[in-house]
Amino acid sequence: MFLPTTIKEVRARGWEQLDVILFSGDAYIDHPAFGAAVIGRLLEAEGYRVAIVPQPNWRDDLRDFTKLGAPRLFFGVSAGSMDSMVNHYTANLRLRSNDAYTPGGKAGFRPDYAVKVYTQILKRLFPHVPVVIGGIEASLRRLTHYDYWNDTLKPSVLAESGADLLIYGMGERVVQQVAKAMRNGYNAKLLRKLRQVAFIADDGYVERLDPAETIRLHAYEECVRDKRAFGENFTIIETQSNLMEPTATLIEAVGDRYVVVTPSNTTLSTDELDHSFDLPYQRAPHPRYNGKGDIPAWEMIKHSVNIHRGCFGGCSFCTISAHQGKFINSRSERSILAEVERVTRMPDFKGYLSDVGAPSANMYRMGGRDRELCRKCRRPSCLHPKMCPNLDNDHRPLLALYEKIRAVKSVKKAFVGSGIRYDLFDESPYLDTVVKYHTSGRLKVAPEHTEDAVLKLMRKPPFALFEQLNANFQRICRREGLPYQLIPYFISSHPGCTERDMRSLSEKVLGKLHFNLEQVQDLTPTPMTLSSVMFYTGENPYTHEKVYVARSQEEKRRQKSYFFNEKPTGNPTVPERRTTVRQERAPKNHRPNGDRTSAPRPRKGENPRAIPGIKRKR
Repeated sequence: MFLPTTIKEVRARGWEQLDVILFSGDAYIDHPAFGAAVIGRLLEAEGYRVAIVPQPNWRDDLRDFTKLGAPRLFFGVSAGSMDSMVNHYTANLRLRSNDAYTPGGKAGFRPDYAVKVYTQILKRLFPHVPVVIGGIEASLRRLTHYDYWNDTLKPSVLAESGADLLIYGMGERVVQQVAKAMRNGYNAKLLRKLRQVAFIADDGYVERLDPAETIRLHAYEECVRDKRAFGENFTIIETQSNLMEPTATLIEAVGDRYVVVTPSNTTLSTDELDHSFDLPYQRAPHPRYNGKGDIPAWEMIKHSVNIHRGCFGGCSFCTISAHQGKFINSRSERSILAEVERVTRMPDFKGYLSDVGAPSANMYRMGGRDRELCRKCRRPSCLHPKMCPNLDNDHRPLLALYEKIRAVKSVKKAFVGSGIRYDLFDESPYLDTVVKYHTSGRLKVAPEHTEDAVLKLMRKPPFALFEQLNANFQRICRREGLPYQLIPYFISSHPGCTERDMRSLSEKVLGKLHFNLEQVQDLTPTPMTLSSVMFYTGENPYTHEKVYVARSQEEKRRQKSYFFNEKPTGNPTVPERRTTVRQERAPKNHRPNGDRTSAPRPRKGENPRAIPGIKRKR
């Protein structure tokens, strides 16, 4: 049985009032890959009455927000599996024509800045009901952050939305604690003692905190005035996020109030993670979507199995470690194999698992040999600039898991569709095994660039490692008689990357190695990443070294053209090695694209920084 989404479904269960109502920017798919389903099922397992309102209409009479009434405990709000602005716009600030998390792939079923919009509506309609926000959009906007789509610094989403509480990171453990603390009503004293939450507080509360256990960040207003202050904030936030057992509470002033962020929890135990994946998901989209077209995100992952969480790669442009954590949280073989069996019983399963993977495919059960050293570690990456000598990169547990999955009777082949970290390889036959048994014909890896200066800023390994991987891959394919392809991912316009760097990339990848590139993208600077901080400030916040930034759309277009062996037309818009960054100011009449009543979205192909707004129909 699905979690209810309508008053009819609620009444069919004999319920008079719900305990928790979840609002999501995604369609409701009852599967452990989708956050609203996970949170709903976890709370349901604890005995709470939970409903989900997927993709509520924020442009009509707001009946979607009132149809289920007021919950006994709280409203939960998430933008969905992606930041709504990443979901809506390309790196060139053009409006996307589709949405992978909506039936039929149709766009237009969630607002820009969805967390802010949903929360403001709920607080207006139900001012006395607590609103708890979470998911990746809320998590990575919990403190002052650079917003690429408006080219400005924004304050915490707590300050903008009016939410009562924010859960950051993976929220299974915390949301259960929040619900328990609210059993007898909103109890601010209990909630503020929880780890891994953020909230707005006044001066009196902050003054009572122990100075030895708090870190005062630069105020939002100071960050707006001084880019270096913003960069310094980021280094503190990232360092604290990467600690195994953080103890410091972060405090950031916004006007006459304060955003308070409590330290994160330790990672879930294997039993806790297994419990989350073992809940009675229907493993399908809700029947309300029957006849409305496939949901692309569901079609992509429905026959896949996630084996762990977290990533210790620490790439500058990636939000995974910021959201899921640096330390690997692996499921048990029992739980994974049980899910494989459930997938094989799906009516449309033909014998092929599309992915046995994770954020990075080959980090299963990896971590520090000496956990005491990990407790003291402040590195953002276990792999950059060199692999940590304390890292146990033994691939044998993963190879043993692959073997057991291959032995499942109904599985013809289990592919590894997630990206593989080739800088993590040990002496085991991991690459041979993946190529022979777990490749669909296309093996995905992410060198991202070829030039050392750019790779260093990306926190990626030298390109020579990719060249070695390519040689080994080709050797295995020749030996086994396999016509397989290696599919490399590359990024243009990363801070520090010049047109000369892109020309070198083109010569090495298209010329010397003869790749026809498919998986390429222009950098989208997303909140709470090192890349976005460098993009905005024009310097590395850790070293204060100036970095070149391809800031204008013309500069970005020219860089991306090198992926396709196209010679950029016209004169270069900037010197090829420039140490200062030209700031582009938004027009005076420019406003954020949050509430459609103040700033509707642009049309497809129009730039959200330059178009005041238009009306769009649902």
